[in-house]
Amino acid sequence: MILAVILMSLNWSTDLQAQRISPPAELSVRLVDGTTSCSGKVEVFFRGVWLGLCPSWWSIMKETKVLCRELNCGNPVAESIGPLVEDGRRRGLFLYSCRGNESLFRQCDITGEPGYCFGEYYHHVTCSESVRLVDGAGLCSGRVEVKSNQSWASVCEADFDRQDAEVVCGELGCGAPAALQGGLYGEGEGQTWDKEFQCKGKESLLLDCDTSDRKHNTCLPGNAVGLTCSEPHDVRLVGGGSRCAGGVERYNQGEWRTVGTLSDKKAIAAVVCRQLGCGSTLSVLTGNTTRRFGVSCSGSESSLRECLTSYDLHPGLTVICSDLLVQPDIFLTDPMGGLSRGHQGPEMFRGYNFTITCSTQPQYPGGSFLLTFTGSNIQQIQPAVNHSAAFLFPAADDSHQGNYSCVYDNYVFSHHFSSESELLSLTITDLQAQRISPPAEQSVRLVNGTTSCSGKVEVFFRGVWLGLCPSWWSIMKETKVLCRELNCGNPVAESIGPLVEDGRRRGLFLYSCRGNESLFRQCDITGEPGYCFGEYYHHVTCSESVRLVDGAGLCSGRVEVKSNQSWASVCEADFDRQDAEVVCRDVGCGAPAALQGGLFGEGEGQTWDKEFQCKGNESLLLDCDTSDRKNNTCLPGNAVVLTCSEPDDVRLVGRGSRCAGGVERYDQGEWRTVGTLSDVKALAAVVCRQLGCGSTVSVPPGNTTRGFGVSCSGSESSLRECSRSYDLHPGLTVICSDLLVQPDIFLTDSMGGVSRGHQGPETLWGHSFTITCSTQPQYPGGSFLLTFTGSNRTQTQPAVNHSAAFLFPAADDSHQGNYSCVYDNYVFSHHFSSESELLSLNITDLQAQSVSPLAELSVRLVNGTTSCSGTVEVFYRGEWLGLCPSWWSIMKEAKVVCRELNCGNHVAEYIGPLVEDGRRRGLFIYSCRGNETLFRQCEIIEEPGVCDGGYYRHVICSGKRLVILRDLFVHYIILPCIMFYVFFS
Repeated sequence: MILAVILMSLNWSTDLQAQRISPPAELSVRLVDGTTSCSGKVEVFFRGVWLGLCPSWWSIMKETKVLCRELNCGNPVAESIGPLVEDGRRRGLFLYSCRGNESLFRQCDITGEPGYCFGEYYHHVTCSESVRLVDGAGLCSGRVEVKSNQSWASVCEADFDRQDAEVVCGELGCGAPAALQGGLYGEGEGQTWDKEFQCKGKESLLLDCDTSDRKHNTCLPGNAVGLTCSEPHDVRLVGGGSRCAGGVERYNQGEWRTVGTLSDKKAIAAVVCRQLGCGSTLSVLTGNTTRRFGVSCSGSESSLRECLTSYDLHPGLTVICSDLLVQPDIFLTDPMGGLSRGHQGPEMFRGYNFTITCSTQPQYPGGSFLLTFTGSNIQQIQPAVNHSAAFLFPAADDSHQGNYSCVYDNYVFSHHFSSESELLSLTITDLQAQRISPPAEQSVRLVNGTTSCSGKVEVFFRGVWLGLCPSWWSIMKETKVLCRELNCGNPVAESIGPLVEDGRRRGLFLYSCRGNESLFRQCDITGEPGYCFGEYYHHVTCSESVRLVDGAGLCSGRVEVKSNQSWASVCEADFDRQDAEVVCRDVGCGAPAALQGGLFGEGEGQTWDKEFQCKGNESLLLDCDTSDRKNNTCLPGNAVVLTCSEPDDVRLVGRGSRCAGGVERYDQGEWRTVGTLSDVKALAAVVCRQLGCGSTVSVPPGNTTRGFGVSCSGSESSLRECSRSYDLHPGLTVICSDLLVQPDIFLTDSMGGVSRGHQGPETLWGHSFTITCSTQPQYPGGSFLLTFTGSNRTQTQPAVNHSAAFLFPAADDSHQGNYSCVYDNYVFSHHFSSESELLSLNITDLQAQSVSPLAELSVRLVNGTTSCSGTVEVFYRGEWLGLCPSWWSIMKEAKVVCRELNCGNHVAEYIGPLVEDGRRRGLFIYSCRGNETLFRQCEIIEEPGVCDGGYYRHVICSGKRLVILRDLFVHYIILPCIMFYVFFS
């Protein structure tokens, strides 16, 4: 005990020996075992040892911000607890609080003595590594700065676009970019980044993006780019029937977790409602009894992650926000064919009757609709029946021309709520002036939709309009022909419903179209009408003002815009990625994948004479602003073509992977089971292709749920291109080849020898390091194969807790190269494997980047409180061996060890601790004279043996900077105590 107290009082230098670096300052901070140098477990240097930080109340805007600042990292991204302390240690420090403006973590309020961490967890933190936003409000806005040679540089607006902004916002844990502007958050005081980023928008880190030399050598004042990202989608309200009401949950460490509190609930509710865009707080109800991690807010935070967080369990809470009700829809219908769409909106013929319908999503029962007419005090109210109400006008005249809106009102949660629709602008026109002929037999139209290109399908048959009964239907054939006849754009969706309100079930049946017909009547339609099964009709949605033509499938082709009822190509110079995002959304596809001029031809018509100025979040291209084109001509080969990704409307559920499970498709606002009676392998091939999950491995039985029928040929790009029926068919389960997620690979070390260089991680020659392979917890078991390119050497280990660690005792030149982890597992009666990205490892010299092999019988001290104390080890025939106890003089043998290591004066020598791993093998030394320069010059036995008692030699040297008072203390107080302990204990 006396010896332990003495040794704890000797706090010498702690850094690598040959670097000659001063020890860390007391209460310095570091992050260890993370995937980057700016992420990992928080450790604080306290009285000579690194201790973890125990969980407590913690704010990403205060404590995490200070930590990232001290480490010269970027913005705070996340904080969490975990993983469980593997070695059983629970001892750590406790932090009371930081103000957030401290330069160093030690300036915060830290407890004086370490204690035991509750639950055996430590604090973990993630900071951005190479980019940050400064001088903004909150975590998601500010001037963009990039780390260059350990200093931070502003970025010129001309070198940064929306794709770059998407990567930065994602890296910082924020939502999509909302604003991008030069000079918005000042100019900064340092240098300007001298490259131009060329991100594609999909990269995880800004450092992963390509760069090129800047086109301009200077960045004019006021052009340092400022960026505002939206808040992250990491908060939701559940169980209240609305996205603006329910129990509070936050996405944390890969799952949705209940949020609880013992503090001011109204402050938390205000932050939640603000982050969700749900207005103000109306009430905070009790009743959510689930207990989860605690949150405490002041009420002024931009998002919930800026509040204080604790991982103690607290009662959950339920929040009701003011914008509870979704915005209702308003649309115009008529039974007489008097409705058309003009340039200013819908037009109705004078004398024709028409109906304005108000509807809302089925959130809550009951409620009522108020129809308002601007410019008049006339109002009509009807109760909501099946969440809608129809207002009939018998004969249109000039008094009906104007703007209408629907206000939905309901009394729920002991409060009145209301929500107003967009305006519907109605124009009354004269039928005679239109000179319109009656519809041709078997003409087609869409009615009761939100646009002239969506709604219920009706066919003009023997003088009346009849609905089309549900049958097998393909968006690539039947829907395509219908959209073509109506001069609409691309097919977007087809469905059934709603239930026929007036009780009519009579309709026509369509057998099939080939897809190349110009008119719907050219398809195979039955001669006589019949009764529709289930009282449902076919509904279709086409894009209204934009289409993609001459491409492969529905999501690629030349962009054409409707202009005066004809279609015009768009010049590449007038179209950017924000415009592409809106078009892809308008035609029912996923995000833009490629944008290029001339790929699908020039088209035969005119060229659009405007330049689009979309922000990227509009629903329709017609909602975007436009401006006159800068150039009057569009050169040949510049008609813009667009390839969008397939829509995210298919998923596989219930088998532990996004690439295995029962097939479901998002249809009419909900996920529905897909079934089939036809070729299941063809359908499975389309599903695996659309999900990017490789090829089909098997279609096992077991999904007994019955779902709407789908029939595929196997060549379709997505499931929505297949034929479908709304009859119920047996569901199916699909297993795709890319079942396993890509494993992670990262480098760690216990000796501080790993750093991050320009080419990737670097480790110091002679230092041990560990390559860890890990994967998400999809399935138990499996194994990891560590491969090394350029060599046949491989290592295999079983996966324990979904990871495996490969230890390398001493780094040398043979370890330099590229490593990858291959995870293998046997599930669903098949072998699956997945390979990580490459980890490129460089081996560097501690002193001069030019390392020679360790000399035989070199010496080091390990497992001490400093680099100049610990167990004596000698490098012997390629491995480090301990030194067995024997007659030993502090004035001779210990003196030589300290001299070789440049560690100042010898202070103490002793034996212990007991060899933890059970090894007792070591070297024996006979004697040193005391004047040797190197330990190998002493008399050492050539062959190792077994150490008596299982102990090794330990030595303490003074360290590199010797202080006279310390020497006096050591020689006249410490040494006598040690001698007393050795001879009389």
